[in-house]
Amino acid sequence: MADKLQKIKVEEELKRGAEVSIISLVDSLIENGYHSRASDIHIDPEEKRVRVRLRIDGILNDAFILPKDIQSEVITRIKVLSGLRTDEHQAAQDGRFRTEIEGGGPIDLRVSIAPTYYGENAVMRLLMEKEEKFTLETLGYNERDRGIIMKAIKNPYGMILATGPTGSGKTTTLYTILKILNTKEVSIITIEDPIEYSLEGIDQIQANTRTGLTFATGLRSILRQDPNIIMVGEIRDEETARIAVNAALTGHLLLSTLHTNDAPTTLPRLLDMQIEPFLIASTVNIAIGQRLVRKICENCKVNKAISTDELKTLSESVSTEILSKYEKITKSKNFSKGSGCEKCNDTGYQGRIGIYEVLEVDDDIRKAVIRKADAGEIRDIAIKNGMTTMIGDGFKKASEGITTIEEILRVIHE
Repeated sequence: MADKLQKIKVEEELKRGAEVSIISLVDSLIENGYHSRASDIHIDPEEKRVRVRLRIDGILNDAFILPKDIQSEVITRIKVLSGLRTDEHQAAQDGRFRTEIEGGGPIDLRVSIAPTYYGENAVMRLLMEKEEKFTLETLGYNERDRGIIMKAIKNPYGMILATGPTGSGKTTTLYTILKILNTKEVSIITIEDPIEYSLEGIDQIQANTRTGLTFATGLRSILRQDPNIIMVGEIRDEETARIAVNAALTGHLLLSTLHTNDAPTTLPRLLDMQIEPFLIASTVNIAIGQRLVRKICENCKVNKAISTDELKTLSESVSTEILSKYEKITKSKNFSKGSGCEKCNDTGYQGRIGIYEVLEVDDDIRKAVIRKADAGEIRDIAIKNGMTTMIGDGFKKASEGITTIEEILRVIHE
C-alpha cells in the first residue's frame, strides 16, 4: 500500500506541469523506489521523454515517464544531493548521499551519472542503513550446505569465497556469515566498495580509488591491525589475490567474492591469478556458487503441471545427465506459479531467494587442484562427493513451490 501512495505522490507532482517542484519530485521518486523494494532507480533519457525504471527482484520495470524539459533539472538535483559537479556534462561522475525516508528511516544512495546520446542519465542504488535479519536458512541454504558452511567458519584460518555474477547476493551471504562469527572475542575488519549496510561491532572500511585505498592497499593496512577475521569486497586482481592467500596462510579467516560462473571455476580462476596450486589447495576452505531467483507470490500462487511441450523445452535447455538426476521431480509435474495480483504488480513473483552450490575443498579436490585439474573435473569430483549443483538446488525449490522452472532456467543461462 505504501508504494501505491508514493506512486500517487509522483504522479501528482508530474500533473503540476510547469509548477512541478523538482526537489519534491526527486524525493518522491526515491521514496517510491524504497517502498517498491527496488534495488536501483534508473533515470534514462530518450529523444522526447525521460523513462524512470525500477529494478525490483532483479528485473527492471517501467515506473514513470518524465517530460523531457525537466530532465536537466532532475539530474542537477541528484548531482547537488551527491556533491557532484553541476557544470560537468561530458564526463561520468560517481557519488553518494544519505536521505531520510518517511516511514522507513535513513538510507544511503550510490549515484552514477553518465553522458548518453540524449543527455545525462542517472542510476541510483539504494543501500539500506540497517542490515536485514538474514540467516543461512532464510537465505535458502539446505541443511547439508549449512552444515558445510558452519564447519568451514569454525576454522581459525583459510578462505571462504562466494562466487557469481553482479547482483547474485554474494555480499549478503558474507554479511550473514560475519554476523554468525561476530563475538566479542574476535576482531573483524572489512574493506568494501560500497559498504552495503553497517554491522555493529565490526570495523568497516570504504575503498576509495581516488585516495589510493584499493582492496589491495586496504588489505595490507588491515593486516597491521591485528584482526582475526577479514572480509575483502572482491578479489579482482593478482595483487589482492596474493595478499588474501598470504593472510589466510598466516592465521586469518578471510572472506571474499570472485566473479566466476560457478563454485568449481573458482579454483582454476585463482590459478589464472598466478596463485600456486599448493597455496590454493591449502587455503581455500569452501567456494559458494550462487544466483538469486524470484519467489512465487504467496498471495496468487496456484498449482501448475508441466506440459509435454515444457518438458521438451526443458530437455533442450538442460543436459540429459542433469535431467535424469532430477527425473523424479520433473515427472511428478507438480509445480506452482503466481497467477499475478495487485500485491506482486501482476508479475506472479514477490521477493527473492538464493539457489546455491557449496563446494567443500576436501582431500580429493585438493589433489585435483595440485595437478591443475580444470573446472569440469573439479565439478565431477565435488558432485561425486555429494555437492548439490545450483540447477539441482533450483529444481528442488521449484518442486517445493518456492519458485518456477522458468525462473531457474532464466538465471542459470544469464
